[in-house]
Order: sequence, then structure tokens, then C-alpha cells
Amino acid sequence: METKSSRALLTVVVLCFGGMSVSLTQTLVIPIQGELPSLLGTSVANAGWVVTITLLAAAVVMPISGRLGDMFGKPRVIITSAGVLVVGSVVCAMSDSLAPMLAGRALQGLAMGFIPVSIALVREVVPAEMANTAIAAISATLGVGGAIGLPLSAWVAQTFDWHALFWMSAILAALLLVLVLTLVPKVQGAAGGRLDLGGALGLAVGLVAVLVGVSKGNEWGWTDTRTVGALVGGVVVLLLWGAFELRQAAPLVDLRVSARRPVLLTNLAAVAIGFGMMAQSIVVPQLLQLPESTGHGLGQTMLQAGLWMAPGGLVMMAFAPVSSRLMTAFGAKRTLMVGAAVLGVGYLVAFFLMNAPWQLLIASMVACAGVGIGYAAMPTLIMVSVPRNEAGSAVGVNGLMRSVGTTTAAAVMATVLSGSVGAAGVPSRGAYELCFLIGAIAAFVGVAITALVPHLHTRATAGTGERATVAVEAGA
Repeated sequence: METKSSRALLTVVVLCFGGMSVSLTQTLVIPIQGELPSLLGTSVANAGWVVTITLLAAAVVMPISGRLGDMFGKPRVIITSAGVLVVGSVVCAMSDSLAPMLAGRALQGLAMGFIPVSIALVREVVPAEMANTAIAAISATLGVGGAIGLPLSAWVAQTFDWHALFWMSAILAALLLVLVLTLVPKVQGAAGGRLDLGGALGLAVGLVAVLVGVSKGNEWGWTDTRTVGALVGGVVVLLLWGAFELRQAAPLVDLRVSARRPVLLTNLAAVAIGFGMMAQSIVVPQLLQLPESTGHGLGQTMLQAGLWMAPGGLVMMAFAPVSSRLMTAFGAKRTLMVGAAVLGVGYLVAFFLMNAPWQLLIASMVACAGVGIGYAAMPTLIMVSVPRNEAGSAVGVNGLMRSVGTTTAAAVMATVLSGSVGAAGVPSRGAYELCFLIGAIAAFVGVAITALVPHLHTRATAGTGERATVAVEAGA
């Protein structure tokens, strides 16, 4: 038993390392974002796609990779994701122009499929008593990789040639691939079947259109024909995609399962909490780096700002076992409510304390504690509500909904800040306060949505060793 537990722990460590490696790519280019036009010989608008394309690819791949994991085996998809990260990182490391850089960054985004499939795999490879902690730890890597990646990338960019950022990512990815091949168990349980290619294409087109509209709306203008066309066109495609999926015998996303009250409400809460997580990731670094001459800026360099933000990522990981104990004691629903509430409190702290870096550090750590608790509870709440053979797809959709929240947050924060730029050319203090207030509201909306999720009771099924879940409507 001890040997089995040790192997399970080693598997979880590898999956956590993988989660941090792939999520690090989200913030990898932020330190050099302003220099990308000259480095790649392109325009500022085109260089912006180096960041955007990774986010789009990550959002699209999550439900698709989850479905592939259910069909062909989760270890295969995890190995493939690690391999894609190696290739994407090497392509970026060897790029000096826009086209190959975008190709490599898209591949890095596709590697994000590693995380939802890893979360779904945990339920199959670790003892029941370890499952909550393992899921919490892997979920926390979404924030940890990004938080640690910011100062690490800033240091690498300042110390070495900018290509070293991607060689670093390639080395981590290669190590991950070796670890996954040698240490992640080859479990059975592939459901088989044929991939719903029509569903995958429809979802990709619809999502990309909507997310491009949201992410570029502030740059293009919210009434610009490109923005309106992308948003309306994307919504129409997604509606047609939904009608198509409902007629499929083996759909990419089982919308009937997704419409179940526990799954639907958890995914809506994921949008709100994803919004809350991203808001502080955007606003706090900007506030830290504003010149002190503005009256509310804190005059930190990019590296200093990253170092002030990095403890938040460590707090996320530190709260993984706390989240596990809360789930064991009170259930995933109440744990998600606690996480969202703590996230909201973090924003309120920032609203009142934004006059010194250490004050924003405290606010960021409180918010990150909430994210660590909430992100751990979400996949657990999803997985106890769906059949085992659809766990990967369901967790992938939940990851997609978090991405929708983070993308929307980026657009909203950019709109609020750009709309209050004064004579000094920087946003006003009131704009930052409003951003913190909006983040708090989003988090508390997440609490309210989660409160409507039916109570889920998990019990052992006699004689089988399996676990069954019974949903009890709130108030019943």
C-alpha cells in the first residue's frame, strides 16, 4: 500500500510540474511584449497576436483534449500535449519573424490541454484519500505557473537574449515529456469511438470568433465592424454548433450533461471566478509599474513587479491541501463558495490598500488564496456530477469557461483603464479602484451562483468499490 501511495504521489508531482510548465507559457512573453514589434519586424497590432493566439489556442483545446482523453486514454493525450509543448517552444526559440512565432505560440497554447486531462486522470490513478489534494494541487498550477513565470521571464529576458525564454520553455517541456513517459501509469479506460470533427471545427470557429471580438474590442473599438462581426458571427456559429451537437450520437461535448444543474452552475461560477482571478493579474502589475510622479503609481520595474506578484502563486499552491481538507469536511460546493468569497475579500483589501507595494502584496496573496481554494473545488464539483467516461470532456469545458472569464476580464479591465487616461497619459486612481471593485463583484457573483448548485453527496456503492453521487436540489 505504501508503495502504491508513493507511486501515486510521484505521478501527482509530475502532473503538477507539467501544469506549471504549460501555464508558464501564458506569461512568458509579457516582459518583452513592448519590444516584440522591433524583434519580429512587424507592427504593434500584429505583435499583439503573439499573446492572443496562445490564449485562443488554449481555450479551444481544453474541451477537445478532454474528449480525446476520454476516447483514447488520458495518458496518450498528456504525452501528446507535452510533445506539442516541446515542438512549439523550439519553433519559437528559432523564430525571428512573426509567422513562425505565431505558429510556435499557437502550439504552446494547444499544450494547455495537458491540465484538464491531468485533473481527470487523477481520479483513476491515486487512492481516494489523496484525490482531493491531488486535484487541488494540479488545479493550483494554473495560477502558480503564471505567477512564477512573470519574474522568471523578466529575469531571463534582462540577463540573456530573448530567445532564451523559449529555450528555457523547451528544456522544461523536454524534461516533462521524459517524466510523463517514464512515471505516469498507462491506465486503461479509453472509451473508444470516433472524434466528432464537425463539432470540434464548429466549436473552434465559434470560440475563436467570440474571443477575438472580446480580446480585441478595446483595441479595435467596441462598435467597429470587425468587433461586432466577430462577436455576432461567433455567437451564431456557436448556436448552430449547439444544434449540431444535440443531433450527434457521440458529440464532442454532451450538452445534455453540460445542462445538468450542478454542471451548468459550476461552469457559470467558473466564468465569474476566472474573471476575478485575471483582473488582479492585470491591474496589480500595472499599478506597481506606474511612475510615482502620477501620485498613485508605485514606481517598480517589471522584475520588481513580478517579484511582488510571485508570492501569490506560492500561496495558491500552499492552499491546495487547505482546499482538500475543506472539501473533505464540507464538500466541494461550500469550498468553492469559500474560495470565491476569499477572492472577493482580496479585491476589497486592494480597494482600500493600494498605496505601497507591500499593501498590494497582501491583497494579491489574499486573492490568490481564494483562487487556490476555488480552482481546486471546481473540477471536483464537475467530476462528481458526470459519468466517469466523460470526466475529461467535462473538466475541459470547465477549463474553457474559466478562459472565457479571464478573456472577458482582460477586455473589461482594459476598457475601464483606457477610458480614464488623463493629461498625464495614465489611468486615474479611481479607475484602478473601480477595477478592484468590479473584481470583487465578479467574485461575489461566483459565490451566489455556486450557492444555487444542488448539494452533492458521494457514497460508496456496496460491493463494487465504485462511488455514486446523489444530487439533492437545494432546499429539498
